[in-house]
Amino acid sequence: MASKKRQEKPFNSLFAGALAGAIEGFVTYPTEFVKTQAQFAASQGQKPPGPIAIIRNTLAQNGFRGLYAGCSALVTGNALKAGVRFLSYDSIKLAVADSKTGQLSLPRSIAAGFLAGLCEGAFAVTPSEAIKTRLIEDGKRPKAERHYNGLISGSAAIIRKEGISSIYRGLGPTMMRQGANSAVRLTTYSALRTIATKDGRKPGAIETFAMGSIAGIVTVYTTMPFDVVKTRMQSERASQYRGVVDCAVQIAKNEGIRNFWKGTTPRLVRLIMSGGIVFSIYEATLDALNALENKVDKDIKPKVKETVSTK
Repeated sequence: MASKKRQEKPFNSLFAGALAGAIEGFVTYPTEFVKTQAQFAASQGQKPPGPIAIIRNTLAQNGFRGLYAGCSALVTGNALKAGVRFLSYDSIKLAVADSKTGQLSLPRSIAAGFLAGLCEGAFAVTPSEAIKTRLIEDGKRPKAERHYNGLISGSAAIIRKEGISSIYRGLGPTMMRQGANSAVRLTTYSALRTIATKDGRKPGAIETFAMGSIAGIVTVYTTMPFDVVKTRMQSERASQYRGVVDCAVQIAKNEGIRNFWKGTTPRLVRLIMSGGIVFSIYEATLDALNALENKVDKDIKPKVKETVSTK
């Protein structure tokens, strides 16, 4: 499958991706909260409560704001993550596209997506999700017993107490998860977009949302084991594992293979919404930026010509 090479400016890719990531992170955060809570329960040997039970208990104990515990870390990280992802992917795919046809083959698209995912995993996702995971854990405690008061103070407290390495726990599985996520998600979306635009037309907003949602569904089922291992390695109980491989082996041995897909439902809901929101906002923002640049060019060029002619 090939896709047409689109030459997006680096700033446009970064800005559009960051805006899309921030909005998507805030809108879908409650599903991330529910998924993480289910994975915590499983790691403690408990039968994970269902999504409805988690939401009901959280609302009863902490109110609606409880569903957004750790939200600031994820929204900030999501904006940075999406910005890095689209900037990396757009840059890499232009570099590896066929020099004659300007097209991107399926293997090259997968490679570009995987490399973009590794970049976002290292520079954005690992620190933000490590902090988010700890803030969610802390939010389960009674208010009087909580250690952190928010993103900034919580981040400072974690680093001060445990060192900078504490927010890079799970770097390996996080990079692998993000590499797999981006390879699957971006390639699936690019393939669908190629099909939708093969006659030269531009997909509408609903069609773009649908393509992004489908890409999210495919991503969930293929990458969920990475997400489970990542969450365990970033929790307060991470010391019980000797490393990523040991963590995966213990989960498979003590809890069963099916536990690698624990929390799939809330993550599925999130990535269906996420895919639709991110790609829709990303494409709309790029269109708006391009339209603005074209308008500025039209406004400037006549003035330049007029200045030249008067001389």
